[in-house]
Amino acid sequence: MSAEATLPRLLLRERVIVLLAVAGVSALAWLYTLHHGHGMEAMAGMAMPAAPAWSPAAFALTFAMWAAMMVGMMLPTAAPMLLTFAALHRDRAGAGRVGLVTLFAAGYLLLWGGFSAAATVLQWALDRQGLLSPALTPTSALVGGGLFLLAGAYQLTPLKQACLRHCRPPFSFLLNRWRDGPGGALRMGVEHGAYCLGCCWPLMTLLFAVGVMNLLWMAAITLLVFAEKLLPGGPWIARASGAAMAGYGVWLIAGA
Repeated sequence: MSAEATLPRLLLRERVIVLLAVAGVSALAWLYTLHHGHGMEAMAGMAMPAAPAWSPAAFALTFAMWAAMMVGMMLPTAAPMLLTFAALHRDRAGAGRVGLVTLFAAGYLLLWGGFSAAATVLQWALDRQGLLSPALTPTSALVGGGLFLLAGAYQLTPLKQACLRHCRPPFSFLLNRWRDGPGGALRMGVEHGAYCLGCCWPLMTLLFAVGVMNLLWMAAITLLVFAEKLLPGGPWIARASGAAMAGYGVWLIAGA
């Protein structure tokens, strides 16, 4: 079989490998989140622990919960970028490509790991102030309304649109920021993660408004991020959803 005939088969096989890897890791993250969520539901009828009950182990468990949620929600939305990155390395041996794609994904998830740490600290702070219920929902409508208003207003800002522009076209991002080697792959993943974080972090804070372990809202936010990144009208979807969120936040605050 000629090299010209073999190349499409190799590219297809690598696309399948990348997609299966993304799907497998994401599925494990969702399963962990689901399992953890059932545990939280079982404890929801118990009294919330006092602030001193937050131990290093509790911090680690909460961080693991947030990290799993971010992997499950955000890694699938990075699949088009990972596939394009793998395709641009078609001249490398298969194992080398897989390693570079893994480093790119690791750099991307590193930024969301940082967000998970910040979310853990925020959850601890809200808990100390008595602003979270045992079900990890806000005890005050002002908190929920404020978070919806914040997320909605951010959707309408130039910063949101600028970050979204860098998240949407994989070829444009990779060709303008290309770096060779393992270090380059990791750095490009970090840069892409930074733009994605700048684009989506307020959406993730909505989990504090609707319930940190609310799987339906997690799925809805994931689908919104997909739509913003992949659909032709992504920027307008962001604006429209932002207006709706801001309006809902104002309604919650007025009702409070």
